[in-house]
Amino acid sequence: MFCFQKKECKLQRKRIVIEGIVQGVGFRPFVYQLALRSGVDGWVLNDSSGVTVEVEGEGASLASFVAALQSELPPLASISRCEIIHIPPRGERGFSIRSSAGDGPKTAQIAPDSWVCPDCLAELSDPLDRRYRYPFINCTNCGPRYTIVTGIPYDRPNTTMAPFPMCPACSAEYRDPASRRFHAQPNACPVCGPRLQLKNGAGDGIAGEPLAESVALLQGGAILAVKGLGGYHLVVDAANDRAVSELRRRKARDEKPFALMARSLEDAARLADFDPLEEWLLTGSERPIVLLRKKPGHTLSPLIAPGNGYFGIMLPYTPLHFLLLEEFPALVMTSANLSDEPIASGDGEAETRLKGIADAYLSHDREIFTGTDDSIARILAGRALLLRRSRGYVPRGIALAAPQVQVLALGAEIKSAVCFTRGDRAFLSQHIGDLKNPEVFASFERTIAHLGTILELQPAIVAHDLHPDYYSSRYAEGLGGVRLVAVQHHHAHLVSCLAENGFGGTAIGVIFDGIGYGADGTLWGGEFLVGGADGYRRAGHFVPLAMPGGDAATAEPLRMAVSALQHAYGADLPSLPVLDGISPRDLKIYLQMIEKGINAPLTSSCGRLFDAVAALVGVRLRVSYEGQAALELEMAIGDTVDNGIYPSPLGGAGDRILVDPAPLIRGIVDDLMAGVAVSRISARFHNTLAAVISAVCLLIRQESGLSCVALSGGVFQNRYLTEKTISRLEKGEFTVLTHSLVPPNDGGIALGQAVVAGRSAS
Repeated sequence: MFCFQKKECKLQRKRIVIEGIVQGVGFRPFVYQLALRSGVDGWVLNDSSGVTVEVEGEGASLASFVAALQSELPPLASISRCEIIHIPPRGERGFSIRSSAGDGPKTAQIAPDSWVCPDCLAELSDPLDRRYRYPFINCTNCGPRYTIVTGIPYDRPNTTMAPFPMCPACSAEYRDPASRRFHAQPNACPVCGPRLQLKNGAGDGIAGEPLAESVALLQGGAILAVKGLGGYHLVVDAANDRAVSELRRRKARDEKPFALMARSLEDAARLADFDPLEEWLLTGSERPIVLLRKKPGHTLSPLIAPGNGYFGIMLPYTPLHFLLLEEFPALVMTSANLSDEPIASGDGEAETRLKGIADAYLSHDREIFTGTDDSIARILAGRALLLRRSRGYVPRGIALAAPQVQVLALGAEIKSAVCFTRGDRAFLSQHIGDLKNPEVFASFERTIAHLGTILELQPAIVAHDLHPDYYSSRYAEGLGGVRLVAVQHHHAHLVSCLAENGFGGTAIGVIFDGIGYGADGTLWGGEFLVGGADGYRRAGHFVPLAMPGGDAATAEPLRMAVSALQHAYGADLPSLPVLDGISPRDLKIYLQMIEKGINAPLTSSCGRLFDAVAALVGVRLRVSYEGQAALELEMAIGDTVDNGIYPSPLGGAGDRILVDPAPLIRGIVDDLMAGVAVSRISARFHNTLAAVISAVCLLIRQESGLSCVALSGGVFQNRYLTEKTISRLEKGEFTVLTHSLVPPNDGGIALGQAVVAGRSAS
């Protein structure tokens, strides 16, 4: 008797649905090459949500393919969701890249702009390569993305490369799955792509090769406007004092630091000290400006970052930058605008707005559709912290703890950025600026329209700041057919930090910033909140100080010094140098404002307390840019090691903890009278704030049982304070949440607004 048994089929088939940044980044050719390497069959295609793959083969081959698919990504790709479905085998042979499918809800994500990759750089410097020294070299692994997209889907006709038909050689690369330029939408070469042009200040063409003439102009001390990925930069030789001084004069930027672009990592190391984490941040594909401690003995102009212990340094990120920097170890590379204006991105716009500032314009004929500033970052408490989220990071999504309804959040008045939510992702826009400037407000409106278009979102809920007079609030009120949700400023800060960290519960929020409109109509800014996306309560705050002159007190810290002294001493003010700098008439007016409450709004702001202390110790009496006094007060610490603190007893009013700054101010005055160095006073002030935060959080924990603390607000850009605070809280067995990919300043509150509004709809 014979028994026949059918051989078991070992073939398996899987459908893999992938969402994230997987279109326009070489993902399909990556999958194609991976399938050939793994010995599996099937196909891959782009669809409305991302990429779909069907793959068939034996179990071990499929397992190898799936593992590599999720771990060996192209440089610009990122996966936010990967669903694997087992389906019946079909006996398919070979692997193919299929045409895109456009049905279904569109959730595919556009990649951020990226620096030029090593392969393209090698071609740029190879005399035998057809793209030798071509300033617009790129491939699927690098180059412009977000700034050139005009619509969806992300195909060449929907980018600003549409006017440049590809030559036969470029077209062949574009169609070849084995090529690094397969479906690279910005693909071009000297035959068919964009070209440089150089004009003088009057807009007339300058004879000669544009790049060589530009280098000569910079060597001669000229101010050059250079068109980059997201807009124009104003560029001068960083070692030329006269050129840097003239740039400051023409740009109306008295003291705010200029950004630098160093030729290489080695050149950056000659200018600043940095550790491995800072090097990692500096050399990442995003190429942000990174705050790095100045190296003693550097040869650059002292006018680049006066009163600041740090340089803001970035490395080249476009082929043009690499070519321009061949003759310079570093160039000043600052946004091309006047103070408070948006970055200039259009050619005609640049020539109009930069008239009288730039001596010449190095531009090209590829349009920038979306103006985008450089991102700014630093390493703080052992992790990267974005201070300005823009080029290189936008429009990359931020994962939310749970899916929510679609929301548009309009952000803040200053450091404006907007945020859309879709499912379990939030999409923060690039930095927009101060909405009080009409050109910035126009950019705000364009950004909402453009980001909504490429995300294909029309939210029915719009979140805005509680302040009724903010331009963003007025914009919201002018919208029809949507539900408006007003979100208190510091509540938005708290939820922004919680959301970034994937924390969906209730926490203690320490929110220190300049000023924000409080729920009681006063100005808040030194807040201890308890809450989450569902709501909050004000558990504590600093005892308010008057701001004599209102907004004028923000520009003149000496006014806050008078207010702090009056609060601590009453009418009998101590004799201090800061008061010698105020005329008796002005001093009398300031005191009358405070005593009678005339044009002297009260604020609990920690930022204004920083201003008061900076003026008291003589660091800064007037400021020329936001946060200058606090920054210079931190810089005054230098390498001082002092663990002393000032008295700062806690009080209470009802169910709130009150922090009265009067004992702190008196302690500082006593030190000044005793001749204690400003560096030590500053260290003790910062130490005191860290101690106060820890003490208040301990009291709140005793009452609430909460042990998670979120730190947010612009004050927590301060490295010394933040690291001291984290250390104290962790010793007290708190879990501390801080920002990283979302700025702690007002550039991040749109995320919090969006999550609060989304929760209100559930």
